[in-house]
Amino acid sequence: MMDRRLTPANGRVAALHLAGSVVADRYLEGWLMSVAVPVADLHGAPDGARDRQLLLGAAVTVFEDRDGWSFVQAADGYVGYLRSDLMWPAADPTHFVATTATHAYEAEDFKSRDLLHLPFGCRVTATAERRKFLETSYGFIPKKHLRPLDRPMADPVTVAQLHFGVPYLWGGNSTLGIDCSGLVSAGLRACGIDCPADSDMQRDGLGLPFEGPYRRGDLIFWQGHVGMMVDAETLIHANAHHMAVAYEPIETALTRIEVQGGGAILAQRRLA
Repeated sequence: MMDRRLTPANGRVAALHLAGSVVADRYLEGWLMSVAVPVADLHGAPDGARDRQLLLGAAVTVFEDRDGWSFVQAADGYVGYLRSDLMWPAADPTHFVATTATHAYEAEDFKSRDLLHLPFGCRVTATAERRKFLETSYGFIPKKHLRPLDRPMADPVTVAQLHFGVPYLWGGNSTLGIDCSGLVSAGLRACGIDCPADSDMQRDGLGLPFEGPYRRGDLIFWQGHVGMMVDAETLIHANAHHMAVAYEPIETALTRIEVQGGGAILAQRRLA
């Protein structure tokens, strides 16, 4: 059975490459758009529950725009519904926000009016370079808060640590709120590493199994949960126990999660 989360088909429309594999009224290539707001919820159905989130500048392929909702597939393959008014024609971003958050200002002056709050990972297009700011279509953003897309970050754990204290949010993908798989995704994608969106996909698609002492960057999976090792003894994870991104000794986490009904570890994966 095809995974609904990864299959761009809803009965009315389907991606052209699925012709002959799924039943739909129309098969099409789709058209490119990009997210036009800092954080947009990706829903499993129009007006349904949030599955994941997409950030400003994220590219999506649209297969249908119907009654104010667009049926889309994100760059990581995840499929769902976005409100159509939260997108505009595809942009060509040049930089991403590489700090916990930043602001776009009305002028080349930090005392000028702030126009937009941008969480980590948002993508923008620089149109001009000033002394301390980059000019974008959203306003002026401090250079120190942005990083060129062709210069990814080097350490996924460092990125995860930027999210320390961010409130837990089921399906969240931003420094406004994030969940366990969102934290792993943020860390890996900022480093140019492809990463599936949900923890079960990450468990099946990332790294290689290993035994022995933990290392920085190792991924530890439970049923419906994932964390990342900061060092041989410390886990960082977004979790509902702390309701935040928190550090926790791995031995404490193992005991607590099992006692609270989360079971034992399902898998340990080490990234190349």
